[in-house]
Amino acid sequence: MLLVTVGAVFAFVREKLPLEVTSIILLTVLLLFGQVLPVKDETGRNLMDAQALLSGFANPSLIAVLALLVMGQAMIQTDSLRFLTGLFVSKNKKLAWLSIFFILVFVMVISAVMNNTPLVIIAIPIMQALAQSVHAAPSRIMMPLSFVAILGGMTTLIGSSTNLLVSSAVVKEGYSPLGFFDFTIPGAIMAGTGFIYVLLFVPRMLRTRTSMTQEIVGDEKEFVAELDIMPDSKLVGVECVEGKFAGLNNMNVKLIQRAGHLILPPFEGVTITSGDIMIVAATRETLGHFLSKFPGYWLSEEENEEQTEAASKVDESAQKDEEGAVVPPSGPETRVLAKIMITPASRMIDMSLDHVNFQKQFGPIVLGIQRRARVVRRRLGRIRLEAGDVLLIAGKHSVINSMRDNTDFIVLSGSKKDLPVPGKAPVAIAVFFSTIALAATGLLSIPVAAFAGAAGMIGMGCLNIRQATRAIDRKIFLLVGSMLALGTALQVTGGIDFLAHEIINVPFADSPLWMAALLFLIVAITTNLLTNNACAILFTPIAMKIAESFPEDVASTHNLPFIFAVTVVFAANCSFASPIGYQTNLLVMGPGQYRFRDFIKAGVPLVGVLWITYIIIAKYYFGLGM
Repeated sequence: MLLVTVGAVFAFVREKLPLEVTSIILLTVLLLFGQVLPVKDETGRNLMDAQALLSGFANPSLIAVLALLVMGQAMIQTDSLRFLTGLFVSKNKKLAWLSIFFILVFVMVISAVMNNTPLVIIAIPIMQALAQSVHAAPSRIMMPLSFVAILGGMTTLIGSSTNLLVSSAVVKEGYSPLGFFDFTIPGAIMAGTGFIYVLLFVPRMLRTRTSMTQEIVGDEKEFVAELDIMPDSKLVGVECVEGKFAGLNNMNVKLIQRAGHLILPPFEGVTITSGDIMIVAATRETLGHFLSKFPGYWLSEEENEEQTEAASKVDESAQKDEEGAVVPPSGPETRVLAKIMITPASRMIDMSLDHVNFQKQFGPIVLGIQRRARVVRRRLGRIRLEAGDVLLIAGKHSVINSMRDNTDFIVLSGSKKDLPVPGKAPVAIAVFFSTIALAATGLLSIPVAAFAGAAGMIGMGCLNIRQATRAIDRKIFLLVGSMLALGTALQVTGGIDFLAHEIINVPFADSPLWMAALLFLIVAITTNLLTNNACAILFTPIAMKIAESFPEDVASTHNLPFIFAVTVVFAANCSFASPIGYQTNLLVMGPGQYRFRDFIKAGVPLVGVLWITYIIIAKYYFGLGM
């Protein structure tokens, strides 16, 4: 079982296979192991039969996590928090930084009672708008947004799925479950300390990086436009000489799309052909002059037909200018560049652009794909999409505006129109806070309250069944189920006892305080290599075994099993040093243009700060002796 555990961790960290595939393979290995090499108790019952290993998929805490995901999706569908976060947005540059501060505080507070992923999805476009208003790089504020959401999740039982899974594992070990506010005070101290670090140091540690749009646009004073080359265009056959195309004076060609492929600079020797789509950057004056002389160059065939049809309807009653000439109808809609980010619940995940048929289904063309801050330019149609991917698209302003209603992605830029607050927002807010109140007061258990809240969201029309099922993250479902099965296997085969014994025998950790500090450090490191949920399931039984190894009277204010369980909660939430440790880190990688090393640079010191803070809390709040 230890070898299986090491193999599973290696596979999860390497990510050569999708997480779901690795989870299924792990579950299959465990099921076969239980049948071929059964572990029997005194009565002869197999402790590793299918019923025992698959029981994790019916775990109440897992059901609660999935129900909370559905409730979070309902908050997105109804735009329930938009009007609240919109209160912080200011067009005044002097107040914009203050608005960013209040947004971060708001996200940290709300994440204590709401799933972090939908909250960050809601906040990303708002933070982008604020960054633009103060002329700040998104890389300065996107990582802090993810970090404060994780910090806020440390303060209550439902603040993170990790917390619920730790509580479930504690119950499985025969102890009382964690209460809703049992660790709120130490969690708030941890979150407050981390927030100060995030606010003062993280923005200064991150490099300023231009967005993918800026890389194509170049100078801020230039505008980007799309030039469609028609068969009768005078540009057909023009060759690039010394970096310039004749006929495109004062225009900087950034890329050429030809038959679904991108041609990038340098263009020396490239000849323009019919059907090319050229992305150019030029000043407003240059674009206006060129457009007035050659309007057809900027239009696709479909748009040309629309303009021709509109022009045929002009009659003598049409408006005329001062010289008596007929003023033609307004031209086609301006095209704009925009970025969209694939959401975790998107139907397009694991599908290629060719499979999605993006341009035919939505209208805009895809210019590039950005994955973990790297632009993918070759064979775009064959790249399978993942959650957090950022697509750079070009299309009509109204089409991109309409895409904001699609739950498969969020529009990061390109539309300035504010969406109205949907009529179901008050209903969603009432259901959400009623659920929180019922769970916090203990009138209903958290799984029952969460499930009833999800059903209430559906019943009240805040989202439909299809949207609810899409909100259920299959990665979480399969990962948690397979890891619970692995935990069961380690428990019945003695693997947990062995690992706990090895940790207990570390010579310098012979007191509860230093043992808790060592456990915190081990879990905090592992959670950045694996996932927070997997760490919670794997280390909680070990923590309980360690707590049982000490006398009952060593802690003066709290019992040891509770302290060590909370230790796992805090440490498993320290997913700051890696983008794969927590989903919100992955979501901000594209908008912030981050590299893997950026999370190491900013996250490792934060983990260290929280570790020291925890040692102080363990000694003076929990009363652990040295």
